[in-house]
Amino acid sequence: MLKKICLMGLLIGFISLQSLAGEVVVKTSPVGFWQTIDDKTNEPKAIVEIKENNGILTGAIVKTFPKSGDKTTCDACPGDKKDKPFIGMEIIWDLKKDGDEYVGGSILDPKNGKTYKAKMSLVENGEKLKVRGFIGFSLLGRTQTWNRTVAP
Repeated sequence: MLKKICLMGLLIGFISLQSLAGEVVVKTSPVGFWQTIDDKTNEPKAIVEIKENNGILTGAIVKTFPKSGDKTTCDACPGDKKDKPFIGMEIIWDLKKDGDEYVGGSILDPKNGKTYKAKMSLVENGEKLKVRGFIGFSLLGRTQTWNRTVAP
């Protein structure tokens, strides 16, 4: 009986450690769901899901928080994204890890349809993501801070 209790305790402890280890992995990677914030209103704008495939990050809009009169399609986007719904649209692609940053990719601003070079880095123990879109050099751009969130 004592053996069974000890084994049960060890099993519960192992499962707890597994859960904690999984939590740490998630917080050291931008893979997951991120709430974007509108630059002008400081209110939630969308939720973006970032995925990794073979070391390359991509991100797509999975939910929006439209206000009355907001567009729901990208009429300013070029090519195959033109007039497509924001939800499901890939807006981040080709980012690769380089030290503490993810660089070398692009980001689409669906509000104006423009594509920018992109880089991102985790801050505040992985709870926030600094996302920078820029033209040419990183100095000529804009940074947004996205908040980690749960699946919508």
